[in-house]
Amino acid sequence: MFEFRLPDLGEGIHEGEILKWFAAVGDIIKEDDPLVEVETDKAAVTIPSPRGGRIVSQNGNVGDTIKVGDVIAVFADGEAVVAEAPPVAPAAPKVEAPREVPVPKPAPEVRKRPVPAAPATRRLAREKGVDINLVTPTGPAGRITPEDVLRSLEMEKAPKEFVAPVAKAVAAEEEQKEREALAEFAAHAASVIPFLEIEPLPDFSQWGPVEKEALRSIRRKVARKMVTSMVLVPHVSHMDEADVTLLDEFRHREKERRKGQVGGHLTLLAFIIKAVTAGLKATPAFNASLDPFKEEIIFKKYYNIGIAVDTGRGLIVPVIKDTDRKSILHISTEIETLSNKAREGTLEVSELRGGTFTITNVGPLGGSALIPTINYPEVAILGVGRAQPKPVVREGQIVIRTMLPLTLTFDHRIADGADAARFVTEMARQLSDPNLLLLEA
Repeated sequence: MFEFRLPDLGEGIHEGEILKWFAAVGDIIKEDDPLVEVETDKAAVTIPSPRGGRIVSQNGNVGDTIKVGDVIAVFADGEAVVAEAPPVAPAAPKVEAPREVPVPKPAPEVRKRPVPAAPATRRLAREKGVDINLVTPTGPAGRITPEDVLRSLEMEKAPKEFVAPVAKAVAAEEEQKEREALAEFAAHAASVIPFLEIEPLPDFSQWGPVEKEALRSIRRKVARKMVTSMVLVPHVSHMDEADVTLLDEFRHREKERRKGQVGGHLTLLAFIIKAVTAGLKATPAFNASLDPFKEEIIFKKYYNIGIAVDTGRGLIVPVIKDTDRKSILHISTEIETLSNKAREGTLEVSELRGGTFTITNVGPLGGSALIPTINYPEVAILGVGRAQPKPVVREGQIVIRTMLPLTLTFDHRIADGADAARFVTEMARQLSDPNLLLLEA
């Protein structure tokens, strides 16, 4: 019997909730076919079968939580090739072989060892022509990472005598980094917040009927991140409005003209992302992270903008990478694609990582404005309200303009109110004129 354990699905993920089994006990499955869908605190992930064969048992039903490293399915030995067998040809007339000639038995198949790797990593290995079974893992719990696959590809070009030493050195370096990180965490784990005392909740059922629901997966992760952010980061918010009358008119014209084309579903968010990117270039402090242990600010020289998406499972923040190098149409396409994947629960873990700044847009849902919570360890977040017609004064006259509420919440440890004012004022200036936005962004 071969026991398949839940592999490491990404940094900081320790367990997952079973959403769907793609095969039942007794079924024969092929290697890399979908086996089970698991929802972690970051996204829903489809885990492929590590080998072909018959499933003899499964650990957990839909809705159960299973930890990384626990046995999730058991495969029968000796049946790995059954699922891969070619279709049986039509039966031919039976010809009896001479009794004195023995029929040789087929040689036993040498099966590849199963390796823990995410679906995206397996796909990368197939695309690069790398045998994932021969890749040296450096991830936690022996997990193969995308970097391991690419490193293996490079090593194929290196002299054979240097491959093994390099692989061992890389693995040792990764282990050392992990030990140092754990030691650093342990050194500061004893710190507490003075006067903080959380009392147990009363029994609410004594006053009326109640219903209880376990805090799981994504909703639990959101709860933890929000508490961490609000306790650790001193939040300050700066509010302003942008006159998007001309931009909205331009957007509607282009949306109608590009109907049915790629990127044609233009929303204000695509333009806001471009304006934010320009603002981050001018104000690097908002595209950074603060390491409180090392007491240093990490300025990021890349621009990956997260967009908060409301789903039935909680708030998910997919990330649009390299927004400084993408057109508004390209960004518009990614907004639609990532939002749909977030609601369907099909995001890759890699599509949720690497963000440097987050935008949360409640405009489509209603509400004039909001004060958002920073998506830690980022240091700033932009809250966008609903764009709507309002009376404003222009050159001494009261006119109706489409105004967009903006709220920048930032970490007061690394930036001041003057920085926020300049950032939001520049954003409002660019959003007020589509020609200026397209020119400068």
